Amino acid sequence: MNEAISHSRDDESLEAKARWFQSLSVAERMELLCEFTDLVMENNSRAAKVGRAQSSKGRIRVLSIS
Repeated sequence: MNEAISHSRDDESLEAKARWFQSLSVAERMELLCEFTDLVMENNSRAAKVGRAQSSKGRIRVLSIS
């Protein structure tokens, strides 16, 4: 059997990525959140100046995610 190793992000399914993330502990997830936040702030300092999100006045229903 000749299996190739791929380093392409396109070759990994969204479900596999979700399983990997769910396998992390809460502390590991929080560490990733902090690392991603630091990365965003280092590369886009204007991200912190975005206004606060507004509440919706009605209900929101997600019909499908594709």
